[in-house]
Amino acid sequence: MRSGSLEGQVALVTGAGRGIGREIALGLAAEGMAVGLVGRTLGTLTDTLKACVRQGAKGIAVTADVSRPGAVREAVRSVERDLGPIDLLVNNAGQVDRSEGPFWEADLGQWWQVVEVNLRGPVNLMRSVLPGMVARRRGRVVNLNSGFAIRPDGHYSAYATSKGALLQLSDNLADSLAEHHVVVLDISPGAVATDMTAGMPMFAGMKEWNSIPYMVAVVVDAARGRFDGLHGRFIHAGRDNLERLVAQAAEIRAADARTLRLRPFGGDDPLA
Repeated sequence: MRSGSLEGQVALVTGAGRGIGREIALGLAAEGMAVGLVGRTLGTLTDTLKACVRQGAKGIAVTADVSRPGAVREAVRSVERDLGPIDLLVNNAGQVDRSEGPFWEADLGQWWQVVEVNLRGPVNLMRSVLPGMVARRRGRVVNLNSGFAIRPDGHYSAYATSKGALLQLSDNLADSLAEHHVVVLDISPGAVATDMTAGMPMFAGMKEWNSIPYMVAVVVDAARGRFDGLHGRFIHAGRDNLERLVAQAAEIRAADARTLRLRPFGGDDPLA
């Protein structure tokens, strides 16, 4: 395997039937990775698979609801049986609150569904994939996160809560995974034009979107290890100067920055 090459490696991408997930799968396939495509709709997954195969990549499409542990375990087994051990996990599948509004007016069933997909989904995938990565002492996980994780938004409380919890989960896993040379990153694409954002009133009439091809390139770079020094941290692909982040990775880790932390109110704060 060439240095920096992804040829022959295996990626599993959730929500791969459309939107960012589809484009990430295509981008990884173009780099020579075999791709395991997971989602709920066989038709769209099959379309993505055909597009990946046209680029010369091996792949498999598996339908699964990521919020269901049993379905996820079976999907991971299928991918590894057909393609081999997973080198890269991309947790992309996600949902957003169906409508803008205060929490006390939310449909609690749909509220919990958002949390189930956005948080329990990555939990299920990581619980199934990480044991193999730890045993092999290599692997990378990219969680597609959001700026909603780091700032409150009362209109999308389920989405913001689930993304904040996902970032906190990555932080909690980072130290123990580092001992086994497994990297976890939370990367936000910013506002990109997808079916999901098209249904969000806050983006109505938006003319300038962040670039999906750029986000794909960032994930490809993550797969190559460019951001390993930022293990456990939050990267905002839509806003960050990535060269600067990479150059200052050691300082960022030393300052315990780019993670969710309680801000002390002063030097004598007992929680400081």
